[in-house]
Amino acid sequence: MKREEVLMEALPYIRKFHGKIIVIKLGGHAMVEEEVLDTIIQDVVLLQYVGMRVVLVHGGGPEITAKMEMMGKAPKFVEGLRITDRETMEIAQMVLVGKINDGIVSLIARHGALGVGISGNDGNLLIAQKMDPRKVVIGDEETEVDLGHVGEIEEVRPGLINDLLEKRYIPVVAPIALDRQGMILNINADHVAAEIAVALNAFKLISLTDVDGVMNEDRTRIYRRITTSEAAEMVRDGIIAGGMIPKLTGCVSAIKNGVGSAHILNGNKGHNLLIELFTDEGIGTIVMP
Repeated sequence: MKREEVLMEALPYIRKFHGKIIVIKLGGHAMVEEEVLDTIIQDVVLLQYVGMRVVLVHGGGPEITAKMEMMGKAPKFVEGLRITDRETMEIAQMVLVGKINDGIVSLIARHGALGVGISGNDGNLLIAQKMDPRKVVIGDEETEVDLGHVGEIEEVRPGLINDLLEKRYIPVVAPIALDRQGMILNINADHVAAEIAVALNAFKLISLTDVDGVMNEDRTRIYRRITTSEAAEMVRDGIIAGGMIPKLTGCVSAIKNGVGSAHILNGNKGHNLLIELFTDEGIGTIVMP
């Protein structure tokens, strides 16, 4: 397309999205590859400058694992969830808040906008409860495993984020929360993004990941548009597996609780975020009511 055609195709979307809140979850290679993250942050700053109010939520599982191994501590998982003892929780805080969060804020500043790094602890943004022990089968026996400092969100108090958005800052949220007794808990970042999107009455929830969108079982087709009922069926029927499950269930939950639409797309390819938002065809999967 000619440059002027690209701009004219984007214009109605820019007009429609102006002033709207967009929650973007960063995950996958963006958390470990500087060049990928840099490109995404360029897109985020552009969204800010055309009038959208952006909130970033980030994960960091691979970096936490790498840091644990560097410190001689072997990571352990149950059904995809990290067993998080006190030492592992301290490492997770170090990585999520001290490294990744701060690094994203620095990139935002480099590209001409203002970011503020926070976690769910700040301003009691996220109130969580510790997950109950999980029943798992080891060998031929069923046993209960305590996941430690792993939690589920009970409540979101979005006042701090709203204040930052009003002052034209980009909030960058690390997925850590407190329970009502003050225990620090690690929370799945997809769930954090979905719950924050609901609390802010966001216009869109966007999940940037390592795959091109929601795909069929043999990964030969990307579903460009699916409804919440179709998404729930895909999870129930086993078409969706692994790390895509919390992303898709988070999208479904967000839409059922008032978020306008949700998108899942590959964040590793240059400027996919802009293509998804500002072109008629898009590039990933959009989940609709």
